[in-house]
Amino acid sequence: MAGRADGNRQREAQTGTGQAWAEQLLEHLRPAGRDVRRVVAWLSGTVGATVALLDAAGDLVAGDRLPLDADLVTDITAGRIASAAWEGQGSHLRLVRVEHPSHACVLAVSRQAPFDRRASDVVTHTAQVLGLLLTVNESAAAGHRLRRATADLRLAILQLLMVEDTIAARRVAAGLWPGLLDAETACVYVVESDPAVRDRIAEECLDRTREDALVVRCPAMDGHVIVVSPRDTTGEALRSLVGRHPDLFLGGSVRQSLARTATAYGQAVSALAVAHFRPDKTAVYAERTHPERLMDPVALRGWTSRVLRPLDTLSHHTRAELVATSRLGLEFTAVNAAKVLGVSRNTVRARMERVETLLGTDFADLTVRAVVHLALNTQIGLPDTRFADGSGDPGLRLADLLSGPAVRGWARDLLGRLDADARNPRRTLRTWIAAGGNAERAAQALGVHAQTVREHVRSAEPVLERQLLAGGTDLYEVVLAHLAVGDLDLPALPRPA
Repeated sequence: MAGRADGNRQREAQTGTGQAWAEQLLEHLRPAGRDVRRVVAWLSGTVGATVALLDAAGDLVAGDRLPLDADLVTDITAGRIASAAWEGQGSHLRLVRVEHPSHACVLAVSRQAPFDRRASDVVTHTAQVLGLLLTVNESAAAGHRLRRATADLRLAILQLLMVEDTIAARRVAAGLWPGLLDAETACVYVVESDPAVRDRIAEECLDRTREDALVVRCPAMDGHVIVVSPRDTTGEALRSLVGRHPDLFLGGSVRQSLARTATAYGQAVSALAVAHFRPDKTAVYAERTHPERLMDPVALRGWTSRVLRPLDTLSHHTRAELVATSRLGLEFTAVNAAKVLGVSRNTVRARMERVETLLGTDFADLTVRAVVHLALNTQIGLPDTRFADGSGDPGLRLADLLSGPAVRGWARDLLGRLDADARNPRRTLRTWIAAGGNAERAAQALGVHAQTVREHVRSAEPVLERQLLAGGTDLYEVVLAHLAVGDLDLPALPRPA
C-alpha cells in the first residue's frame, strides 16, 4: 500500500508539471504569441533537446539543423508513417508528423536522455500546436496575397482611367466589381491621413462605400487614399468618416466624365489644400470661371487642332499614350505622374520630351506649358465642335483667343486683386513666371532675396484663390491671365504646315 501511495504522489507531481507546460504551450496560441520559431525554441528548453522543424522538401523552417535520414523524413511527410523513434550513439531521436494544409512538416527532437512520458506528451502536443499555427499563418498569408492582388487591380484600373482608357478600365473592373464603372461620370475624392494609418483608413473607406467605389492607396502620396465613385452618396459617407477621425482631411472634385479622371483628381487635390483650413476638414472643388469657357468654343477647338496637329502623325495608341502622359506631367511633377501611371519617371520625361520635339516647344517655359496644357485639356474637355466648312479659320492665333473682351475682363479682375498690396506681389509673380518658376533667377532679376520671391508668390495664393507653387491648372490659369493682359509675351509656337 505504501508503495502505491508513493507512486500516486509521483504521478500527481508529474500531472502538476504537465499542467504547467500545457498552460505555457497554450499561451503560444494567443494572438500576440503566434510564432512558430518561439514554439520550437520553447520545446527545446522544456524537454532539454535540440529541435528542428522541417518542411516537405527537407528545408529547415525553425530550430537547429539535425542529421536526419532523408528517406525517413520523406516517409513521414508523405503520410506513410506518422512518427518514428531512434536511439544510438548516446542520443535519442523522435520524429513526429506535423499536419499542414498544403504539405506536412516533420518535427525532429533529439536529446541525450530517453523520452519519458512527460517528454513524449510535450512533443506530441507541440506538434499539434505547430500544425495549428502553420495553418493560421498560411491562411493569413493567403489573405494578405488576396488583399494585395485586389489592391493592385484597383490601382491598375485607376491608372487606366488616368490615361483615358475607360474601355479597358471597365473591362478590368467588371470581373470583380460589376457595374462599378457603368456610369459615364464620377467624382474623385482624396482622403488624407497619417501614412502610418492609411491602410486602416483605406479599409474604412471600402466599408463606408460598400465597395460601390474604386478605393486606391495613392502610389504618389503615402498618406492619400483616392476614391473614384459615380454614386452621389459617396461624398456624404466619406465626410462622415472624416468627422469621426480628428486627423483626416477630405478633398473632392466636381462630377467629371470618366475620361477626365486625371482632371478630377487634380481638382480633388486642390480642394484638399483648402480642406486644411475648414472647420469640418472637407472641401469640394469650387467651380469658377475658367478662361477657356470665355472663348468661342469653335475657335478654341480649331486652334487646338492646329497646335496638336503634329501629334496626328502618330499611331492612335502612341498618340493617346503621349497625350495622357503629358497631361499628367504638366499637372504634377514627373515623379508623381510616374507613380500614378505605374511607369518610371524617365519614361514620363522621355514621352514629354517627344511631345516637345513634335510640337517644337520647350516645357521649361511656363507660358509654353500653360498654352499646351490649354490645348490638351480643350481636346478632351470640349465636345467635338464641327466647323461650318469643315476647316475653321486657318489664321486664328492664340492672341485672338486671349484678346476677347470676356477673357481680358476676367484676366484684369483676377490680377487686379494683387494691386492693393504695397509690396507689389504682381510684379514679383510676373517675374517669377517669366523665370520659369525659379525663385533664384526671379530674385536676381528683381534684386531681392529668393525667399522674398517665394513669400510674395505664396501670399498671392489666397488672394487669387489658386495654388501657384504646386504648379498645375491653377498656375496655368494665372499665366494665361498675364498673357491676356499683355504682362507676359505670348510664346512662339511653330505654325503647322
